[in-house]
Amino acid sequence: MYWYNGRYLSEELAKLNYLLRDHRSEEAFPINVRLFDVLYVLTHKLEASRPLEVVSGYRSPATNAWLAAHSEQVARSSLHTFGMAVDFRLPGRQLRDLYHAAWSLKAGGVGYYPVSNFVHVDVGRVRTWWGS
Repeated sequence: MYWYNGRYLSEELAKLNYLLRDHRSEEAFPINVRLFDVLYVLTHKLEASRPLEVVSGYRSPATNAWLAAHSEQVARSSLHTFGMAVDFRLPGRQLRDLYHAAWSLKAGGVGYYPVSNFVHVDVGRVRTWWGS
């Protein structure tokens, strides 16, 4: 629980920031709380009984630059580097269902990556795209 009695709980947010750290550099970063709110609403909308599997949360600028140099699908100024995006899947649920549920929220960007097996959600401007 990262929210209680009308306020965000800093100790719990710190734990979530650590969970979504850049797993390559081990660097944690303050994740935008709106992203946690979107993920919370999304899991309730999907009536998820299992936790989300995070593929990518925060990415350091160095990690993102390396990924962008090796993949056309990685944005050079990715919202991951600002703590505003997460790539995830939900075991037992179809990826297209995750995509449609996330897109229905109109809370930011939603990318669908069926070959890579994840959905991207961010709290930037509302838009959608399909990757591989």
